[in-house]
Amino acid sequence: MSSTAKIWKRRNLLFVIVLLLVASLFVIIQSRVSAYQGSVPRAGSGTLRVLFDNAHAETAGNADWVISKSQPDPLSENPNPQVESDWTGGISSWGVALQRTGRYSLKTNTNPLTYGDTTNPLDLSQFNELVLPEANTLFSSSEKTAILTFVRSGGGLFMIADHSGSDRNNDGADSLHVFNDLMNNSGVGNDPFGIQFDDTTVNKDHPADDTPNPDPILQGPFGTGTTSLIDKGTTETISQKDNPTVVGVIYITGSSNTGSTGVFFARSTYGSGRVVTTGDSSSIDDGTCEGQNTCYNGWSDSNAQNGVLYPNATEWLANGGTSSPTPTVTATDTGTATPTAGPTEPVATPTAESTEPILTPTIEDVTPPAGTTQPGGNY
Repeated sequence: MSSTAKIWKRRNLLFVIVLLLVASLFVIIQSRVSAYQGSVPRAGSGTLRVLFDNAHAETAGNADWVISKSQPDPLSENPNPQVESDWTGGISSWGVALQRTGRYSLKTNTNPLTYGDTTNPLDLSQFNELVLPEANTLFSSSEKTAILTFVRSGGGLFMIADHSGSDRNNDGADSLHVFNDLMNNSGVGNDPFGIQFDDTTVNKDHPADDTPNPDPILQGPFGTGTTSLIDKGTTETISQKDNPTVVGVIYITGSSNTGSTGVFFARSTYGSGRVVTTGDSSSIDDGTCEGQNTCYNGWSDSNAQNGVLYPNATEWLANGGTSSPTPTVTATDTGTATPTAGPTEPVATPTAESTEPILTPTIEDVTPPAGTTQPGGNY
């Protein structure tokens, strides 16, 4: 073989090697991009995966906003929960109600939130929905980016706040400020969801939608409801200018059900994802906090339907509010209606003869001094 032929052979071999290296690099890059973009599990593909957060002081002070003491997997405490007491936590009724449908996989997060981190088994890309039950510490810049990217890519976000000054860990930020910071300082501009939590305190109310239009939170696979509970909570102000999709679902007493203020339950969409907000953790509290904490059962409040509204909202967030029925199961004492394809029980219609008093909410607009510890439970 001539020297020229040998040179060309070497060049061709080198070219093939370089081509293979470039192709391998392309495959690696594409796999990482796929892990970061559009990888939220899609509805209709089977199990709905929901991540409850416990990495941002959700159990500080007198709070105990966890579905189970077994974390990350509540099934380690009881693999087949049938009643609230089968799992230990202040919001275990919520978790058990979802688990008993047979369609949900629930986990609890105790580490910084990520999106697109293949080394994190609880990365947001592995879930349909993130629940933030009264987060009490500010999210880091990377966490805010992760959450917003998760929602934009098709994930559901549930934010439950509390009243002004409910800074349970005395770090200078209460839940409503934590959430407003998430929504306004995440690098995508102010108010991307069209929802802002109000710096106020509503002492007592049963916020309701007295003219309910068809809505996935009010009417869903867990039943029909119109009324929630505030026992020291806050409200939201919504802006269709900031986000045309935002909807006020439930309002405090005395506020217009079509207005932009006095909202208690709100929802909107962002990118391919969905968002729901409420203004008080009292409505998810099932009264079974662990240890020395004192909690109060707002989940089963007789004048509200929290055991219907919150699971319906979870359903809408996790799968886009499709009409697919949840399998019928035996009734439980979790305070949640048995899931079916439609309402399971008739909802009482208010009449003029009703003896139930109408509560006018008492609102305090004075923010407590910074660093003031607020009691937990319904407060």
